[in-house]
Amino acid sequence: MMVRTQITLESELQRKARRRASDMGVSLAEYVRRLVARDLARPEQKVDVSSIFDLGSSDGTDIAANKDAMIAEAFLSFHNKASR
Repeated sequence: MMVRTQITLESELQRKARRRASDMGVSLAEYVRRLVARDLARPEQKVDVSSIFDLGSSDGTDIAANKDAMIAEAFLSFHNKASR
């Protein structure tokens, strides 16, 4: 059973959505239905908080004083590995 729902979009967003729907050969309503269905079909991603631990090596340094630099180092190291 279908139920009617009203949404409000900024004019530019509506224009772009209508154009995308038209390019796909469907109505704006069908386009929105597909987007909602696709979003709800994806499993919710759970973030593992343990992923923030063991980001860098302290090597005997003062972590409190150097934490920003250490997090940046770990982030760049991970980013470089991921982009390979």
